[in-house]
Amino acid sequence: MKTLALVDSFGIDALRWIERDPPRPGPGEVLVRITAASINYRDRDIVAGKRALRLPLIPVSDACGIVTAVGAGVARFAAGDRVMPCFVQGWADGRIPPVESLPTLGGPLDGVLTEYGCWPEAGLVGVPPHLSDIEAATLPCAAVSAWNALFGEGALRPGDAVVVQGTGGVSLFALQFAKLAGARVIVISSSAAKLERAKALGADHGIDYVERPEWGSDVRALAPEGVDCVVEVGGRGTLKQSIVAARNGGRISFVGFLGGTAADFDLGELSRKAIRLTGIRVGHRASFEAMCRAIDAARLRPVIDSSFAFADSIEALRRFDTASHFGKLCIDFVGSEGRK
Repeated sequence: MKTLALVDSFGIDALRWIERDPPRPGPGEVLVRITAASINYRDRDIVAGKRALRLPLIPVSDACGIVTAVGAGVARFAAGDRVMPCFVQGWADGRIPPVESLPTLGGPLDGVLTEYGCWPEAGLVGVPPHLSDIEAATLPCAAVSAWNALFGEGALRPGDAVVVQGTGGVSLFALQFAKLAGARVIVISSSAAKLERAKALGADHGIDYVERPEWGSDVRALAPEGVDCVVEVGGRGTLKQSIVAARNGGRISFVGFLGGTAADFDLGELSRKAIRLTGIRVGHRASFEAMCRAIDAARLRPVIDSSFAFADSIEALRRFDTASHFGKLCIDFVGSEGRK
């Protein structure tokens, strides 16, 4: 099988095409032929060497595929089923595992830029039937993160107000899920064109944070008491405004730190407003499955910017670095586009 891997150094230019024998499923394991994958910001950082990980490593965490064989004792899946591997392997439900380094795909565990993957049946989730393979490949990390940011602790309720930062994968899923729940959504972006596209997806308001760097006050003009939830993906440079935007007793769901990890904000203000700042580490399999049921019931479809052939995976990663996409960048392994 063909595999794209970081062999002895990090960086996009260090990625190498190699050939390996396909794995064989042992007891309780499932062999999956990968048909599609999608790229997250985390994948970009890992390829660039911004995480302390050992090589060799197959990058990228999110995929969809078809079960081709199962090991002894497997009961949840059979050959021909379409499945998605969970981002965190071994976390079925309940509290986050009490370990320093979670067993996550794409680092430290091998990821999905390979033609076949083998995982325990407990680490896989079935695909909502109406989704194509490429659409399903966007769900394991970005969608589950957005789902838990909104519904993990202090579930969103109809009529609540939400701030979503940007128009990447997590943010657009958060917009779609929040609208399904009957919430009012304010999107923050640096692009007027992207704000218009977000409104077409259901966003109630858009704020250009380049023109309005103190956008927290603009949010309060739209929601005078403050918003119930901020889906925080920026970190440095945005957290301060998120605190301004949140209501007393509101929550900030911290999903990412695209602007850096060293944030400058007033701890006293966080305490005075009794804001809950919650870190989101994607989520467990049970939340993934609950999200898939909601997606199935609503016939929701992920927002896809574009897809690249598996042979063009390096180009896909380069395109991701430009931050010009709206929605998810995907990799099509079999030229299926709309395969179901």
